[in-house]
Amino acid sequence: MKYIKIRTALRWMRRHKKLVIYVIVMILIGILASCVTNGDPGVTMAVGMLVTGIEDGKHVVDGPLTTDLTREGSPDLLLNEIDQQIVKIRPMSTPIDQISRYAGSKHSGSMVVDFYSVDTKPTTATLSDDVSSSQVSQGDELPMTVISTSNNDIFDPTDTILVQGIPGYDNAGINETKQDLMLYVVSRDTNGVTVMAVNGSTINGVTNCIPYIPGGTKLVRMGRAASELDVQSPQFEALPKKSRNLCQIFKMQVEQSTLQRLANKEVGWTMSDQEEAAVYDMRLGMEKSYLFGVARQLWDNNKKEHVYFTGGIWDQAGKEFFLEQSVELTESKMIDLMRKAFTGNAGSKRKILIGGSGLISRISKLDYNRVITAGQHVSKWGIDFTELRSKFGCLYLLLSEVFDEVGMSDNGIVIDPEYLQKYTHIPFSTEQLNLKKSGVRNVDALVMTEASCLVLRYPKAHMRIETR
Repeated sequence: MKYIKIRTALRWMRRHKKLVIYVIVMILIGILASCVTNGDPGVTMAVGMLVTGIEDGKHVVDGPLTTDLTREGSPDLLLNEIDQQIVKIRPMSTPIDQISRYAGSKHSGSMVVDFYSVDTKPTTATLSDDVSSSQVSQGDELPMTVISTSNNDIFDPTDTILVQGIPGYDNAGINETKQDLMLYVVSRDTNGVTVMAVNGSTINGVTNCIPYIPGGTKLVRMGRAASELDVQSPQFEALPKKSRNLCQIFKMQVEQSTLQRLANKEVGWTMSDQEEAAVYDMRLGMEKSYLFGVARQLWDNNKKEHVYFTGGIWDQAGKEFFLEQSVELTESKMIDLMRKAFTGNAGSKRKILIGGSGLISRISKLDYNRVITAGQHVSKWGIDFTELRSKFGCLYLLLSEVFDEVGMSDNGIVIDPEYLQKYTHIPFSTEQLNLKKSGVRNVDALVMTEASCLVLRYPKAHMRIETR
């Protein structure tokens, strides 16, 4: 009897095949809808889920990509958006921080950063005592003289020395020429530097005698001159100088209560707007610390731990140039400033001058001509500069109100961006604080953190400009 009923049912299902399929599909849809009902049986939502890929990547199935799924599958994806856009937030107000972010930073495994910089060997010295003209008789060999300088150690055998202001002689050693006297270093010991004249005078038939040289004469170290059979040269060694700076932990926290978020507002002021304002304030504080901070380590007795403070680049600059407040800034003085900024340091020929409103005002009032040209605008590192051109190099000029805020409106600093290095112990990041679950307060909270410092790797390539 059972078999007869089953066969009858099968025959009925074959005759009404479309109806059976429709009923099955509707049943399946009802089951799926009941799985995604969100409290209200009349409202359904499509909720996705994450599955792991071949290389442990995350993929979304059965629904759209949401912020919750993004934070679950890639926690840093949304948080890094501020880090990517941070350089676009008012870059003109924080030029030092802006340039350092564009140039990239080196990771530091410690809050304490030790770095080395190599200086250049001095190239000039002055004569300590008068040098008398050679006293020779006919038939004597080429005369050699021992001289004493302000820095004998910079001269090595085979070096050549240019004696500024003392004329050399022609091949016959009789007539003075427009060329300065040049000396050749034979040896150096505790007594001084033994030299011979290359274009000296002729005395009693002896050529290349050293003429009278007064004390205080400037001596310029020039290239080495080897003989044909020389295969070696005096050694040259340079030892880097160790310096230290500390990374400072910069933090900024943004909070918004739940009621504030839900309340109707006259303008669209959201959490993102607060974050942007907080990033700007944070960068402005970092800019001041990068410029004028003091490198110290302080024990906080309340927290029972050390607090690190980073050192500013103002005190790291290896050169300084002084301007008189009571004396009008002239083009001649500006040329001297650029000369000192670009010479004697083997740095770049394009540097940045960042100064307060007083200094920028004085520079802007100059009448520029063919010696120094101005007025061209250059965009670099997301900042608009005014370019000053001279025979020594190009200065990118920019106002920084940070100097005004710290009472240094008439001062500035010349920076060589090639030798500005940022060290980062904790890269700029953001973190969502769940203060609701922890029972602290009913707010949405975001904390921004960075632990970093700036160093000038080649101090002589940078210069402070001080007005007194």
